[in-house]
Amino acid sequence: MSATRVFAARLTGCSVFDPNGDKVGRVRDVLVVYRNKQAPRVVGFVVEVPGKKHVFLSIGRVTSIGSGQVITTGLINLRRFEQRGGEIRVMAELLGRKVTLADGSGEATIEDVAIEETGLGEWEIAQLFCRRPKPPGSPFGKGATIFVRWREISEKTTVGEAQSATQLVASYADLLPADLANAMLDLTEQRMFEVAEELSDDRLADVLEEMPESEQVDILNQLDDDRAADVLDQMQPDDAADLIAHLSDERGEALLDLMEPEEAEDVRFLLAYAPDTAGGLMTTEPIIVSADATVAEGLALIRRHELAPALGAAICVTLPPYESPTGRFLGMVHFQRMLRYPPNERLGTLLDQTLEPVRAAASAAEVSRILASYNLVSVPVVDENHRLVGVVTIDDVLDYLLPDDWRSTDSDEEKPEPAPVPVTTSSIPVKGRRTPHGTH
Repeated sequence: MSATRVFAARLTGCSVFDPNGDKVGRVRDVLVVYRNKQAPRVVGFVVEVPGKKHVFLSIGRVTSIGSGQVITTGLINLRRFEQRGGEIRVMAELLGRKVTLADGSGEATIEDVAIEETGLGEWEIAQLFCRRPKPPGSPFGKGATIFVRWREISEKTTVGEAQSATQLVASYADLLPADLANAMLDLTEQRMFEVAEELSDDRLADVLEEMPESEQVDILNQLDDDRAADVLDQMQPDDAADLIAHLSDERGEALLDLMEPEEAEDVRFLLAYAPDTAGGLMTTEPIIVSADATVAEGLALIRRHELAPALGAAICVTLPPYESPTGRFLGMVHFQRMLRYPPNERLGTLLDQTLEPVRAAASAAEVSRILASYNLVSVPVVDENHRLVGVVTIDDVLDYLLPDDWRSTDSDEEKPEPAPVPVTTSSIPVKGRRTPHGTH
């Protein structure tokens, strides 16, 4: 059973198990990042594995916390843990800090921290267990204890001190990735690099996906190889492939070797396709199910919080295996159609018989015409054996068709109406990957 609230002191020392029930280590600390006016967000745990080595376990890879154990989704990355800028270790750094109580009753010392699940895969600091100072002349050895929420305390800061990158990141906590990317582009280059260093891996990955390619490369070149590989692991495979293709062959290969094997395999697969083809535009992580899956099961997969809206618009049905490249592609079921049928209806009976997949070698122009002609937000991509290898979504096509500087274009600026241009392969500007790496 998974707990929704747990104290860090009680969590420390808990065993960590993989899905097969094998013990992989013990929790040694909880890692959080500060947010502006909100309780700090939990990003993961520091786990001790055999050999007394400390590694990082992302909170996104945790499926259950409770009964003195932590269950993960799979293998743990055994690269040695290195604390990132902006990350705070609860046991090592937060406990023992003195804080000022917002009710004006004085100071207190943090003795324990409770973390709470606020959504699927999302945890934050829920309460602080604090102790007041011992009253003068009191016969008791310690002061009274209280429970307070994060908003009910404040930490001491030096008046006139320049805002640190950590504080700046906290002030950006509520921004959507695209807005944060724009805010960072307005900073000086050095300040932008400092903020990038302070962001968590998953947050930086989201931001890089919203930036022009030149800034993506500049920021990644400022990161050491281990950190850069961690960030690439968090990016969508097609975005990671585009970025790696703009690095030198030597560094691109080095980062691929450091990435999680499954993520690196997807990226290498995408790098094999030309950038102006369906294979070069597609993502390899659509929702894939069997024909026997039910409407209820399909809707549950669509509800996943990390799923992009365009990928949630339809479900792909194939023969086994159910990871790209799959077994033979059978068809797609649109989200809207699922809503019209009972929960126990099999998805194999709801396939869109009018939608034909495109081959991986199909041109970007052909994919664009199909999306526009049939009012689709995604189109399936198959190989020569009719196996599903991915889907191209409308946002991938728009990003490809728009000019290179579209992210920095001022929307309020008056621009002349462009002359109509027929959609042909030669008229589409080539963006994304330049050419596949010869060694991939």
